[in-house]
Amino acid sequence: MVLHRRTALHLAGTAVATALAGCASLTPGSSTNPTQEYSLSLHQIDQPLVEYSLYRPGEGVYDQPAHRALSAILPDGRHTTYGYKPLPEDAFVAHDERYYQTKIVVTGERRMERPFVRVTPIPEDQVPEDAPTVDSLAQPVGRIIKILHSYTRTNGEAGSADLLRDDAYVLRRPYELNSRLPDDLDGQIVAMDAEGHWAYRIDVTTEHLYEPAYTSLAIEVAPTTEAFRDIAFAARVDTRLDPAELDTSVRQLLEQVIARDTYRETTPLSTEYANLLDALDLEHVETASNGHHLWYGDTLYRYGLYINDEN
Repeated sequence: MVLHRRTALHLAGTAVATALAGCASLTPGSSTNPTQEYSLSLHQIDQPLVEYSLYRPGEGVYDQPAHRALSAILPDGRHTTYGYKPLPEDAFVAHDERYYQTKIVVTGERRMERPFVRVTPIPEDQVPEDAPTVDSLAQPVGRIIKILHSYTRTNGEAGSADLLRDDAYVLRRPYELNSRLPDDLDGQIVAMDAEGHWAYRIDVTTEHLYEPAYTSLAIEVAPTTEAFRDIAFAARVDTRLDPAELDTSVRQLLEQVIARDTYRETTPLSTEYANLLDALDLEHVETASNGHHLWYGDTLYRYGLYINDEN
């Protein structure tokens, strides 16, 4: 039997390895597709587990709402925004040597005026020579135009569709509302490149909508670093492996993967590779699975598996 997910794995001896090979879906020679490549990616995390588990916003313009929210909620305050969440939910943060987890709850709604930004495609032969390019605009403004461009070019099929409302980008965050987009660019033509390809006329209208009220708060989860380390293990680490308890062939292969960062085999897989994937809880992956964390030899790693059909 193999235990996964935040529980130490005990895979000792040849008998255990044989049992694993017998029950895993990756049993060598059992694949119905003999031309699939299994690529295991494994990278060491160069931070202590506690530091890696903490959320710290950057210093860019897009991080301003997060800084404002954290200043308001730590240690025991509240911060309400309308139409957008300023922080990731369930993030761990530190304050005065104590540790907290962010929570965001809906506490109501408000009817508000918001600027709605839409774009209209302009034929290339009608683009003025002095039309600004999207990359010449301030970062927040350029990002909005790129989102609308992606949405327009794909007829609403791009992932950016989730960011829009009624074919428009709604300005909500302070850095958007304080940008020059509503006043200076309304009615102007912006090109996606210097040659005037994919140019758009920008239209800004003020419209009413009901915005949900998102209230952010922080819940204390640990009074000390030692106590938080246990929480970080439970929240971050998916698999724990003890080198002394691994079968020799599995341990040797795992250390080979660590040295290489990436290891590949084509089906049918070797016994040790199938057993390693089983130990990492990857035996049932069909195409890809990433973002997992391994604790091995007092070191944290991020790992994932990618399966591709060979040409």
